[in-house]
Amino acid sequence: MLLADLTDETEEVIGDRGYDSNQIRLSLADRNITACIPPKKNRKSKPPYNWHLYKKRHLIENMFAKLKDWRRVATRYDRCAHTFMSAIHIAASFIFYLKE
Repeated sequence: MLLADLTDETEEVIGDRGYDSNQIRLSLADRNITACIPPKKNRKSKPPYNWHLYKKRHLIENMFAKLKDWRRVATRYDRCAHTFMSAIHIAASFIFYLKE
């Protein structure tokens, strides 16, 4: 998704270190969007970011990684979108059940 495609209701953008550039930060600031992007390790002036919000992003990425362990979801065997979505729901439910 491009930054130009963001809707007007967007309040925050959470990105990884790959999106840490002055151009992206200025583009978001011009549109009054808060950037939650951790600075690169070699950056001299490190802008602040919301660490707790970024941690939630990491949890979501972990869930996608667990979903990709399911071969049916990773290779997308299903032709119909609704069948694929139901496979994702089943896999997510099973992952949640195992976590408990």
